[in-house]
Amino acid sequence: MKPVLSKFLPRDRRGQRLFLITMAALLLSCPTSALAQGLNWEGQTGALITPFAYHAPSSSKGFGRPVLAFHDINGGPILGNDFQASVTVGILKRVEVGYTRSLNAAGSTFGLSPLFTDEFNTFHGKVNFLPENSRKIPFVPAMAIGFLVRSQLRRLGGVLQGKDTTNGDFYLVGTKTITELKPLPIVLNLGVKVTNASILGIAGNAPYWQGRMFGAVAVVVRGPDRSKLVLGSEFVRQPRSIENVPGAIVPTMVAYFVRVLPRGEKPFNLDFGLVQAAGKILPGVDLKAKAQLALGISYRL
Repeated sequence: MKPVLSKFLPRDRRGQRLFLITMAALLLSCPTSALAQGLNWEGQTGALITPFAYHAPSSSKGFGRPVLAFHDINGGPILGNDFQASVTVGILKRVEVGYTRSLNAAGSTFGLSPLFTDEFNTFHGKVNFLPENSRKIPFVPAMAIGFLVRSQLRRLGGVLQGKDTTNGDFYLVGTKTITELKPLPIVLNLGVKVTNASILGIAGNAPYWQGRMFGAVAVVVRGPDRSKLVLGSEFVRQPRSIENVPGAIVPTMVAYFVRVLPRGEKPFNLDFGLVQAAGKILPGVDLKAKAQLALGISYRL
């Protein structure tokens, strides 16, 4: 049975777009006072599609304020539009946990689009076990371990089997913001994960657990009206095959993004991106999900 939340969310494409725009407008109209950590596609503190070793803000004695995020990737005529609604909370200045609900506005391709339309859940957690610049040693990266569990997933192989599936990730990641190289601070991020998901769950499951690398690099520059712009690129290597789809070949996922940090230490940021998810996975089967536009907004309550 699907969560109660899905009963209150629009299922048609126009309704979901209106929902996203309305929520974004509400967030931007709220009073803000501090800079928020940006959440990625699956609700983790990170770039656009990769997690960082950083965590959602919190005190050393309890819970932080929840961080909300909404993302949209226009996956093209087959995958349709994928929407993500996330909430993440920091704990004890070392931990974050969160939940993401994945929605889809179906594509227009007969026979293929119905394989990618189902909604699913993502639960995630992360523990930062080594703070950045630990013991006041420069160039020591932040290090964290984390996990994701995607449930009630019926995409591609799940549709072909006629049942919900579950997949997940376990990962180790290191992140370093190098501020010594003025005037352009650089953010470096590198990690490895063990996963049985295909294209972050968008294409369902991989046939078995596999080790894969991911990473990102970005620079921080001054933007208009005293804002800051984070300009970056990232990659996520995918398991090469898809469960119950013999011969399928999945490429590395790549994204280019711009994160806008408004002036005045405001607790929200905007993400704009270009995502290369998947193209030709089988002879005669092209998912047409290259150079797809992405939009995200994160806001700390």
